[in-house]
Amino acid sequence: MAKLPDLPDHEHPPQDAISIPDVLPVIALRDAVLFPFAIIPLTVGRDISVRAVDDALSGDRLVLVLTQKDPQSENPKPEELYQTGCVAHIMRMLKLPDGTIRILIQGMSRARVDYFTRTEPSFEARLTPLEEPDPGESELEAKAFVRSIKQGLERVSTIGKQISPEVILITSGLEDPLRLADLAASNLGLDAADAQNVLETIDAMPRLRRVHELLEREIALAEMQEQISSQVRGEIDRNQREFLLRQQLRTIQQELGEIDDVELEIAEYREKAAALGLSQEAREAVDRQLRRLGTMHPESAESSVARTWLDWMTSLPWATISDDNLDIAAARSILDEDHFDLEKVKERILEFLAVRQLRPESKGPILCFVGPPGVGKTSLGRSIARALGREFARSSLGGVRDEAEIRGHRRTYVGALPGRIIQGLSQAGTSNPVFMLDEVDKLGADVRGDPSSALLEVLDPEQNDSFRDHYLGVVYDLSKVLFIATGNVTDTIQPAFLDRMEVIRLSGYTEEEKLEIARRHLIPRQVEENGLSARGLKFTSAAIVRLISDYTREAGLRNLEREIGSVCRKVAVQVAEGRRSIGRVSPPAVERFLGPPRHLMDRPLERDRIGVATGLAYTPVGGEVLLVEAIPLAGKGNLELTGSLGEVMKESATAALSLARARSTEFGITENWFAKHSLHIHVPAGGVPKDGPSAGATILSAIISAASGRSVRHDLAMTGEITLRGDVLPVGGIKEKVLAALRVGITEVLMPAENERDLIDLPQSARKKLKFVFVSTVDEVLKAAIR
Repeated sequence: MAKLPDLPDHEHPPQDAISIPDVLPVIALRDAVLFPFAIIPLTVGRDISVRAVDDALSGDRLVLVLTQKDPQSENPKPEELYQTGCVAHIMRMLKLPDGTIRILIQGMSRARVDYFTRTEPSFEARLTPLEEPDPGESELEAKAFVRSIKQGLERVSTIGKQISPEVILITSGLEDPLRLADLAASNLGLDAADAQNVLETIDAMPRLRRVHELLEREIALAEMQEQISSQVRGEIDRNQREFLLRQQLRTIQQELGEIDDVELEIAEYREKAAALGLSQEAREAVDRQLRRLGTMHPESAESSVARTWLDWMTSLPWATISDDNLDIAAARSILDEDHFDLEKVKERILEFLAVRQLRPESKGPILCFVGPPGVGKTSLGRSIARALGREFARSSLGGVRDEAEIRGHRRTYVGALPGRIIQGLSQAGTSNPVFMLDEVDKLGADVRGDPSSALLEVLDPEQNDSFRDHYLGVVYDLSKVLFIATGNVTDTIQPAFLDRMEVIRLSGYTEEEKLEIARRHLIPRQVEENGLSARGLKFTSAAIVRLISDYTREAGLRNLEREIGSVCRKVAVQVAEGRRSIGRVSPPAVERFLGPPRHLMDRPLERDRIGVATGLAYTPVGGEVLLVEAIPLAGKGNLELTGSLGEVMKESATAALSLARARSTEFGITENWFAKHSLHIHVPAGGVPKDGPSAGATILSAIISAASGRSVRHDLAMTGEITLRGDVLPVGGIKEKVLAALRVGITEVLMPAENERDLIDLPQSARKKLKFVFVSTVDEVLKAAIR
C-alpha cells in the first residue's frame, strides 16, 4: 500500500490540544466503527464523502465519522446513519489517480449528532461531544474486568484470532479501563452492530461488561473453530493411514494370489488397450497412467481424472477402419438416388473413389460446400458417407469461439474434455469416417483463441496425421478422415483456412429442378412423416408449381418442404376427424389449405420508367432482383444515397455519377445539366444492407435515364461493374443472379462479356427461357437499356 504523506505545512498537535467545534463534516462508513484513540486507514470514493474530507482539510482537519445502518446502501440519508459516532483527526492524506482518496484518521472522542445542518453537496452536522465517565465506586470491579479482558485478548490471539502482537503489548501496560474496552472492541473484528452498541455505551461498567461478553463469545467461537480444524486434520491423517493400510493389503493380496477391485480395473484397461492397436506413444502414455492409478487412493480426485482419461483413450477407434465401397457404379447410383442434379459434387466424389482404387494410400481431399441455405449441403454429406460405405460424423461450428473446442482442454482444468474432432471420431467408431464441419463461415474468435486457426492443422493433409489433442496429449492420425466443410459464404472464412479446402459451390435450384426434387424426395418424406403413406396422397404437378411460385421464394428447398408438410398436416386433420380425405392435392386445394399466395411472381416493373433500372444482386441466401431509383433535384451536382448501401456500393454510385458528368453530351444530356441539378439515388428495401460493385451498370443506367428523360427497359435486368474509363468488368454469382431474374419473370439479362463463360453452369432449361446481352463498355449498356 502506498505510504500516506503528511498533510503539508501542518504539525499534528496532541489530541488533548485539539478543540472540537460544534459543527463538523460527516463521513459515513459502510461496515466499520471508529473508536476513540484508534488509528485506521480509509479509502474514500463517494463524492459526498470526498467533499467532506476536502471541507475538513480546508479547516482544522476534524471530521465526524458515523456508521451506516445498512452497509449495502450506496447513498445513505441522514436517518440511515447511527446518531452516535466518533470525532476523528485526519493525520495523512493521499489522492489516487482514479479520483479516490486514501486517508489515515485517529479517533478522538465520542460524539452525538444533534441535527444535520447540511446534506448537499456533503453532510455536515451539529454535534455534542460525550465525555468519558469515571468508574467511581466500582473501581475494584473495573480492575477485575480489566484483568479478564487482558487475559481474554491473550487467549483469543493464541487460538487463531488475528490480533497483532503490538496490540497485545499495548493492552498489557494499559490500566485505563475505558480505553482498554475501546481498544479491545476495535480489534476483535466485531460486526458493525455489536461495535456500534459498544460505542453507544457511555457508562463505564456497562461498557466493560459488554466488551467482556463479546470477548467471551469470540473466545468460544475461536475454540470451536480450532476444534473443527483439529477434526479435519484428524480426518486427513486417518485417510493417509487408510491409504497406507490399503497399500499393505494390496501387497498381501498379491502374495496370496488375490487381486483387489483396482487391480481388476487396471487389468481391464490393459486388456482394452492391447486390443486397440495403439501407437507407441499412446501405449507408453496409457502404461504410465495405469501405473499412477495403481498408486492412488481409489476415491481421490486424481484417481477420477485418470479414469476419465483412460476411458477416452480406450474408447477411440485407433486402428478401426471401415472398408471403402470402391464400386463407382454403385456409388453413382446411391448419389443419384439421394440427390437430384448436383453433378459437380457427384463427379468429385467419384473421382475420389477412382483415385482410391488406383492408389489406396492416397490422402483424402478437404471439400468445402458453399451455397445458400437449404440447397442440401448437410444431407449431401450423409449421402457421400453412404455411397462410400463409411460412418458419418458431424459437428456444427456456428458460434464457436473457443480454440479448446477444437483441440480440447488440458487435463489440469476441472471438467476437461477432448475437442470436437476427437469426440466425433469416438462417436463414429472408426478412424476414417466422413466428418462434416458445418457452418465454418460462422466461426468466431475472442480472447480464448481463434478456432479457425486451430482447424488449420486438422484440415491440412500434410500434417493432420500427427494431430495432438490437448486433453489426450498424444498424437492421433486424422489423415484417413474425409473432412467436408459447409458454409453460406467464403468472405468470412480466414484466408489460410480457406486455402486448405477445395471449394465446391452449390447454387440455387430452378423451378424445374425444384419440381423434380419435390416429386422424388420432399413429398414422399412429408407424406411418410405425417402418417399419410397408407392413404396414397398425391400432389399434382400444377400444385407443386403453385407452391414453388406463389408460396416460397428461395434459392434452396427448406421453405418448400415446410409448405408441403403444412399441406400434409391439413389433410391429416381431415383424416383424424373422419372426414373424407382427398387423394390428390390440386392448386385450388393448395390455396384452400395455405390461404392466399404469399409471393406474387410479377415482374418488378410492369412498364418502362424514367430513372428506374432493374439490377441483379448476389446474397448468402441466393440471387435477388433489386430496383435502383434516381430522381433529379434542384441543386449543384450533389449526390444523396439511401437504402442501407455499403461502402463499395456507394463508391460505385460515385463512379457512375462522375462518368455520367464527364460524358454527359455523349449520353444525350443537356449541357450544364449536372451543374443545376443534384441526384438522389435510392435502392428500395432500405432495411436490408446492400453492398458490392456489381450494381455499377444499373446505377449508371438510372442516372442517365433521370438526366436525359428517357426511360429504362422494364423487362431487362443487368449486372456489371463499371470503371471511369467506361469499361464493364466481370462480376460473380452469375448463376444465382440469372436464376433470380428467371424467378421473377425477367426475359432478358445484361451482363459483362467476360461472364459469358459462367453460363455453362446454368441448366439448359434456364438458358432457353432467357435472352442474354453481353457488353464490354457502358455505351453498349446504355444502348441496350435506355429507350
